[in-house]
Amino acid sequence: MIIQRISFLQGLCLLCLIWVAVYFVISPRVPQVNTPDFKEITSISERKQAFFEFFRPLIEAENAKILALRDALQHHPKQALVAKLASQYNVMLDNPSREDDIKNLLAHVDIVPASLALAQAAMESAWGTSRFATEGNNYFGQWCYTKGCGLVPTQRNAGATHEVQAFVSPANSVAAYMRNINRHNSYRTLRTLRAKARTSQQPIYGCTLANGLGNYSERGQAYVDEIKQMIRINGLSESIDAPC
Repeated sequence: MIIQRISFLQGLCLLCLIWVAVYFVISPRVPQVNTPDFKEITSISERKQAFFEFFRPLIEAENAKILALRDALQHHPKQALVAKLASQYNVMLDNPSREDDIKNLLAHVDIVPASLALAQAAMESAWGTSRFATEGNNYFGQWCYTKGCGLVPTQRNAGATHEVQAFVSPANSVAAYMRNINRHNSYRTLRTLRAKARTSQQPIYGCTLANGLGNYSERGQAYVDEIKQMIRINGLSESIDAPC
């Protein structure tokens, strides 16, 4: 019993060290800068440039955190870590120590390509000028369902109760967006496409994963096509070989 307790405590200590590394050591430092007033930038090209320059570091920093967790899951899969991540990502596990369960979890704990995140942020926030972006730091159109959790849409249907979630910062909006992509059942196709790329050791392209966003908007395939067009027109693709 004493040995089991020591082993359990060692696992907790390792888990704590991993989280410290993720948030204070491994993750790149993102300078705390004020959000630009994108409405005040009248030049379309300058507004786009300012938008991408502001959001790219936030997206890269969040992806770095995810990659650090992914690395820990692959190389130090302690049961406490596996259980914690399974809870965060809404993944049901049969046995946290089983290889198949860890593989299933890894399909959720993975990056969202900057090209895809930037395109969706631009589309959903009208390049940072929407009411939900300027008043609620919501750049990805995420909803919430608790009264007072966000901003009430002016054209909300009668009887509807959803609000557009408010965040304390753009960085929090980015983090919540990636968590949504990585855990919600609506984006299972996207995660499958990403896992296939990992298995075949291929690059993870934003345009490829965009094909799994059919449920992100009521516009379905039209929305997917617009996101891919946004990536293509703005030169966001990771490579000239990206299928976009």
